[in-house]
Amino acid sequence: MVTDEQLPDDRMNWKAIFIALGPTGLLGIAWATMPAILGITLLFLIGDAATALKGLGHWGFLVYIFVFMVTSGLGILPTFAQAVLGGWVFGLPLGLLGALIGFTGGSLIGYGLSRAVAQDRVEELIKKHSRASAVRDALIGRGFWSTTGIVTLLRVPPNSPFALTNLVMASCKVAIVPYIIGVVVGMTPRTALFVGSAAAAASTGAVDIQTFITEGKGGLVLLLGLVLLLVALGIVGWISDRALKTLGLSTASTPDTSGDA
Repeated sequence: MVTDEQLPDDRMNWKAIFIALGPTGLLGIAWATMPAILGITLLFLIGDAATALKGLGHWGFLVYIFVFMVTSGLGILPTFAQAVLGGWVFGLPLGLLGALIGFTGGSLIGYGLSRAVAQDRVEELIKKHSRASAVRDALIGRGFWSTTGIVTLLRVPPNSPFALTNLVMASCKVAIVPYIIGVVVGMTPRTALFVGSAAAAASTGAVDIQTFITEGKGGLVLLLGLVLLLVALGIVGWISDRALKTLGLSTASTPDTSGDA
């Protein structure tokens, strides 16, 4: 009789794997769905959120950072939607600074939570499958700078989900220093694009995204802005994916969802 441990990688019993993952699998499902749904909700309510933050005066910026950290770290809200909010309320320089601090702190929270939940379950599961072991070894088995570079490249593409990537890297026991460096360097370019686009839209005087679209030339500007944003993100993601493939990895090796960034 052939057991799950003896199955080749292309015949892995996914039900058995999910059971073996325990709470880690449930956390992965939650982090694959919740940010996408709540992120879209935040964009629709960006006018109310902006009003609330502005009503707090100077404390609004600190509250923004704190909420960004907690909600991104716990996999509640995606980083892209919160970056848009930061650009909308605080503009490009300050909004980008707040977003950088927010997702850096959120990555630490997500890392700690993931390690606590995953423990050694993922590590033991990886050992049973040669393909998974090869990916893990390519990620953490080539030294500090190589690991830092790979983590950075995995964070660059817009389809790299923040919370799930935290979970994967923490479960694979990526060291904390290359993990954080990779988060900051890899996510800064796309975050700057989101913050800058939102700041430009807010500078028109629109109170929310719906108003920006419906009044004046907002719809055309938004369409052109989205096209340019997608092109820029696509180029950055393509460069990252090509670099990863030369290392035997690909962004396809990581969970993929368009709901987070």
